[in-house]
Amino acid sequence: MGDEKIAVMGSNSMHLANATNPEDFPICSEMQTDENGIPSTRNEIVAFTQENGEASNVVFSREAPLVNKEPRTSAGCTYGAKKPKSRMLIVDSGIIKNEKVGHEKKFSRQERIELGRLFQDAVSSHDWEIAESLILLADLQTLNDALCISLDSIWFLSTEQELHGITGLIRKIIANGAFDFTRAALRTSFLASCVSACQSRTMSLADTVTVMAQRLHERLQECSGDEVLKAEAGAKVQKFTEWALKCIGFHSRSQGNRDRVSQSSAVEIQLQLSAFKIFLDLAGNNLTGKDFTEAFDAACFPLTLFSSSFDPGWASGISATAIQGLLGMLVEGGADNVNQCFLEASRFGSTELVRILLQIAQRNSLDVDVDLALGFASHYGKIGTMECLVEEGNAMAFLGPLMRAAERGCLQVVQWFVKRGCRDMELCLALTAATSSSQIEIAAYLLPHVPRHVLAALSIEILKAAGERSGGSLDGVAFLLCSDFLGDPAATYAVADSISRSKDEAVAPELRCFLQEHWSKAAFVQGLREGQEHYLNMVRILKWGGSPISICLRDLPAPLRVAIAYLPLYRECVKEAGGCLLSQRLRGQLVEAARRLGENGVLEEASQGKELLAVLEHHLPTFLLHTYSE
Repeated sequence: MGDEKIAVMGSNSMHLANATNPEDFPICSEMQTDENGIPSTRNEIVAFTQENGEASNVVFSREAPLVNKEPRTSAGCTYGAKKPKSRMLIVDSGIIKNEKVGHEKKFSRQERIELGRLFQDAVSSHDWEIAESLILLADLQTLNDALCISLDSIWFLSTEQELHGITGLIRKIIANGAFDFTRAALRTSFLASCVSACQSRTMSLADTVTVMAQRLHERLQECSGDEVLKAEAGAKVQKFTEWALKCIGFHSRSQGNRDRVSQSSAVEIQLQLSAFKIFLDLAGNNLTGKDFTEAFDAACFPLTLFSSSFDPGWASGISATAIQGLLGMLVEGGADNVNQCFLEASRFGSTELVRILLQIAQRNSLDVDVDLALGFASHYGKIGTMECLVEEGNAMAFLGPLMRAAERGCLQVVQWFVKRGCRDMELCLALTAATSSSQIEIAAYLLPHVPRHVLAALSIEILKAAGERSGGSLDGVAFLLCSDFLGDPAATYAVADSISRSKDEAVAPELRCFLQEHWSKAAFVQGLREGQEHYLNMVRILKWGGSPISICLRDLPAPLRVAIAYLPLYRECVKEAGGCLLSQRLRGQLVEAARRLGENGVLEEASQGKELLAVLEHHLPTFLLHTYSE
């Protein structure tokens, strides 16, 4: 689409926790470490960027983990002799094998996994005492995992008590040294989006995984580029999505729901948003504008995959309240990619997300390019999104999208624009675009909608422009002429003849030659000459030939002799006579044929193609007429 760019995997980049071995980790804390137990770098999935409808390469880069040089403390933690239950559980798990705990303890990978499982169970059961006890035992990597687990759980809060419990836990985790606020913010934004989307669905989570995988596959198929890299990107994003849905299922079962996501009430959603706001306040300057931007992108991405399953009006319902609040806070924090995500949502037909982003842009006085978004939506035939952009976003730039739809032959989109109301010049330019691309169906639809006086005034320019941009095929030009696009045969023939004789360098040589050969006055004279030569050849065969073929032809009935003489001409005329006019060359041949058949009443040069063709049909066997009319 010209110089427009369409992000397929995210408008900037989507940093999410590495989920390479989900079976080894707590369901909501899938991490990976290197051989030395140091947190692995996070994979960065960079956008596919489409230019001219095609995608460029997919790039995977590595970003080093942040390093916190501040010492960890046990400020506010309640672990100690008063918690025998917690300590017994931890000892039984085998994590404590000596007296060294906290930052003096270097866990093995398996110990870190086990501690994470214990922490996840404690958070899910709202056993804040055990959770706090485990904080003191954690090393830096496990603390960062615990921060993610705690933050992810806020989207399932239902009471004030749970709010105080989880936010208090987050405070203690940060006080003890957790520092990876970026990862926590990105993955919880992704998860929150999945939660909001799943609350609007009626199918089970198991079915949702299948639907998401299919949508992701369809998105990748729409992109070009290296297939291996696309496959890697698809596998990575699908893994993140499956992780989120597993996390949702885990919490849903903990709340007593089997394979379904319960609908949060307005009060519960406010509790969840309050918890996220507390996290942002605690993170403070540790989250940069870039972090907020990437979190915004991560929150928008799942909604584009779920979009096909949303009911109309989802954006104004209770299910979307949480994601609206989340996105709003991210914009307040410094996210600057609202327009990019808005364009991406429009390109993929995520109408409900488009509505949400329109509302966010309006509330925050942000500019979003609704006209460019309309171009994206129309390019991919997203009619529902086009409706939204025009009715709610006040998009008004119809010309570009209409012309591109005409060039590509997208009749549904062209019809939509015409029904919405286009100016006369817009319709004329769209007709020119369809003609130059030989999109006959589109040209046939548009032609009656362009006023005759506009066509008459611009007829020469229309044909010249269509010829110049034809790309080698002049079928569109032939269609306009055969359709008598000026509504006056003499005027249509005159325009074609004028261009054929023009010395204007702006006239494409191919167009000039085509018109000279088929649609000029000289072409009519040539047609008469060819008709005369053809008749003389037939006479020579019938009268002067002594061969058995000549004898047989003389014995045939007159209609069959006419068929033999003029059937090729008839077939060519029937093929071209779908419109109102025949080319001048064929018309000349028909005039000569009519004269030789004794039909002097229609020999005026002004006689039209269909009248002349009727003369030939009168002398041909009826069974041949039936065959070629089909």
